[in-house]
Amino acid sequence: MLDKIALAILIIGGLNWGSVGIFQFDLVAFIFGGQSGIVSRIIYILVGLAAVWCVTLLFRDTRETMLSDRNHEVIGS
Repeated sequence: MLDKIALAILIIGGLNWGSVGIFQFDLVAFIFGGQSGIVSRIIYILVGLAAVWCVTLLFRDTRETMLSDRNHEVIGS
């Protein structure tokens, strides 16, 4: 579950950075009062933490995780 949350946050952050690169428009800064606003900074920190968490996905055995997830789905159904 935490993996999916981190991945979603990272995707949102990536889309924001894409809009900065393509359109020179920072949606987070626009909505939350500039890049130095406290809420904006918290969001940037969350995106950074999500990125660090997602790095761990590169080093995990995904086959083991997938089998574990399938077992939980079968048991929970």
